[in-house]
Amino acid sequence: MSEEFLQGVASPSASSTEFNALHFFVTRLLGRVNTATLVRVTSCTNDGGLSPVGTVDVQPLVHQVAATGQLVPQPQVYELPYFRIQGGANAVIMDPVAGDIGIAIFADHDITTVKNTAQAAAPGSFRRFDMADGMYMGGFVNGVPNQYVQFLPSGGGINMVSPTEITAQAPQINLIGQVNQSGGTMNASESMNSPQVNASVDVSVGPGGISLVNHDHGGVQTGTGTTGVMQN
Repeated sequence: MSEEFLQGVASPSASSTEFNALHFFVTRLLGRVNTATLVRVTSCTNDGGLSPVGTVDVQPLVHQVAATGQLVPQPQVYELPYFRIQGGANAVIMDPVAGDIGIAIFADHDITTVKNTAQAAAPGSFRRFDMADGMYMGGFVNGVPNQYVQFLPSGGGINMVSPTEITAQAPQINLIGQVNQSGGTMNASESMNSPQVNASVDVSVGPGGISLVNHDHGGVQTGTGTTGVMQN
């Protein structure tokens, strides 16, 4: 019974000289060092809610290549902490979702203990540049968003766009500058104070939606003047 032939990665010249042998040896060692690679998110522990930063499971997208040229997919990598823009108690919450493409960067030592305790600690093991010690940053090679904050170039303004709604919540919200409403309705459950309100069409008030432009004053005796109609 013949043995199966296994092709190695060394070329015939790899051992022809001492320099070539040393070069091959160093190259193979460097090939075991993981630095960074593109990955696709397969799952995330958070889904956009108010919560601490979580972790993602990812699938590396760059295959390994065998000596025969055969492609060998990388295995999934689990529980990578992901990046969030946060300073103290201030944060932008935008959790990764399955299908996102981002970059995984790999630490030079085992970061398991620091991940679990959020405190300075010794390496969890002697492993170096291992995919298990990865961290995820999103936003690479992705498509067009439909919900976003857009900063226009050269100080041209800021667009906040959502296909559903935008909620701003605070004990006090200050708007400085002219406020233009080009569509929809404005509803206020509490009082709204403004030195001047300009409406190009009409303003309705009260439970019955009384028009400011077209309304009648009851109990007024008809005379030579007019009432109930706004004069421009």
